[in-house]
Amino acid sequence: MRKLTENQQKFLDVLFEEADGDPISAKKLAGYSNSVSATVIVNSLKEEILKATQEYMARNAPKAAVALTSAITDPTQLGIKDKMSAAKEVLDRIGLIKTERLQVEASGGVILLPPKNPVEEDD
Repeated sequence: MRKLTENQQKFLDVLFEEADGDPISAKKLAGYSNSVSATVIVNSLKEEILKATQEYMARNAPKAAVALTSAITDPTQLGIKDKMSAAKEVLDRIGLIKTERLQVEASGGVILLPPKNPVEEDD
């Protein structure tokens, strides 16, 4: 892993916490000057941001699992459908994807034809 500047590390540290994912807020909280574009910072930290995003999603997977199963104990809670949908998305994104079965059906039968007779060519 490459060595990050103090500002870069602080940017990553606050991005998913105090900044709530907002790169402009994270830029300010990290101590960057106003002349530095948030886009430039994000482009320079692209790989580190992707890794931090994966870690953030993994940290929130238990919350998603609890939210998903909360419908079992209280199926009448307000907004349960939206909560379950969001929880499924989080779990899907971290790799706990539901498996789908594909069933293929064919109607009719198979007809086997006799082999074709080779055509003889005249010399």
